[in-house]
Amino acid sequence: MEVLETKNGVIKTVQEINLIDGKFSASEAADIIDDVLKVKINFHKLQRLSITEGNVEDACEYDSGRIDELLAEQIIAKNFFAQARLKGKKLKMSSTIHISVED
Repeated sequence: MEVLETKNGVIKTVQEINLIDGKFSASEAADIIDDVLKVKINFHKLQRLSITEGNVEDACEYDSGRIDELLAEQIIAKNFFAQARLKGKKLKMSSTIHISVED
């Protein structure tokens, strides 16, 4: 397995980023999740665009499955947060991104 060396000389093969950790109002949680989903949706749209960019003969046929999944999750999340907001609930959220070196 390939390893990565950090600037302090420590060799790492795994990285974890504690992205979200805390208690939030329904509105705050909705803003965070909506922004994360928007970034991921835009990432996939740009990837899709870069595949066909500059090729006038490309039929622009591509798999939009992941974009569709994320858009559906966005709707589900909005409904969830709306219900929590109506009931005056606070929400606890946590999210850790796990990254590992792969051959």
